[in-house]
Amino acid sequence: KTATFRASVYLLLSLILVLLLASCTQDDPATPSDDPAVVQQQVQDGSWRITSFIDSGKDETSHFSGYVFTFNANGMLQASNGSVTHTGAWSVTNSNSQDDSPGDVDFNILFNLTNAFEDLNEDWHILSQSSTRLELIHVSGGNGGTDYLTFEKLP
Repeated sequence: KTATFRASVYLLLSLILVLLLASCTQDDPATPSDDPAVVQQQVQDGSWRITSFIDSGKDETSHFSGYVFTFNANGMLQASNGSVTHTGAWSVTNSNSQDDSPGDVDFNILFNLTNAFEDLNEDWHILSQSSTRLELIHVSGGNGGTDYLTFEKLP
């Protein structure tokens, strides 16, 4: 009986281990890429919207409600709500620094405007990234505030 019990327990533990290993993937889709080209390709594919913008603890997402963002291959960024279009620039660079970004890849946004869009002008660090979601963070060197920005791809 003891040998049969041990064999059953061993078989059960082995099955659990196999199931756990099978459920793991090598590439977590939300893990930021260390390759700027991967990030560039993902954001150029389709249109995006801001689903969250937290500026030093204050939720300012509503400032971008209704705007659709397009990241063009030539580095041009457009934000349009159907009647108003703002044009800016964007890029993805390797920052080569040891800061709060796991991949040390920066997502850079620049709008030459003096409205709510100027708050997006930063060298954002990528917290997580997939083909449908981009979560960014910026820690201010001046006031020490932390900003969070999330883009989600439109269907």
